[in-house]
Amino acid sequence: MSPNAILSFIGGLNLKDLIKQILEQVGEDPSREGLQNTPERVEKSLKFLTSGYWVNIEELVNGALFQEDYDEMVIVKDIDLFSMCEHHMLPFIGKCHVAYLPKGQIIGLSKVPRIIDAFSRRLQVQERLTKQIADCLNQILQPIGVGVVIEALHLCMCMRGVAKQNSYTTTSSMLGSFKSDARTRSEFLSLIPPQGTRR
Repeated sequence: MSPNAILSFIGGLNLKDLIKQILEQVGEDPSREGLQNTPERVEKSLKFLTSGYWVNIEELVNGALFQEDYDEMVIVKDIDLFSMCEHHMLPFIGKCHVAYLPKGQIIGLSKVPRIIDAFSRRLQVQERLTKQIADCLNQILQPIGVGVVIEALHLCMCMRGVAKQNSYTTTSSMLGSFKSDARTRSEFLSLIPPQGTRR
């Protein structure tokens, strides 16, 4: 069953009906004024937050690859990232940093955040998300190397469980020269100081 089918129909109920049931199960009255339109709003929100399942990466890139004789590192950093933890369906938010060493072609810079959105707008774990972004760019560009680092704050850690409000999780995926060459990796990492050191 596709994610769309799962979101839209479970046991013959549409998503709005399921949200009404959730409101009732947590002790709320879905008919009260402040909640009357909540099921519809939550349905729209969930469909947007999981819209990455239906993104076609080839169509997203739309030919924005350009032949260029440039072989130095390209870095796009501090890209806002919003996703949802698949374990608790609570958000995790942070920054994504991407670098690659071109091998004859570059990608339009606006496509990098769009690729990040395509994978982050799914139910995710940060480790998988990091790897998916790196693998996607590696496949599209066939570069000398790709590096991706994500730093994120997980609300499932802040709001529940251990309730640690300022605990960031950092993940990385290094491919090609970023994995095999310590100098390349170090150059990239030196240009993205840790979250807590930024102003």
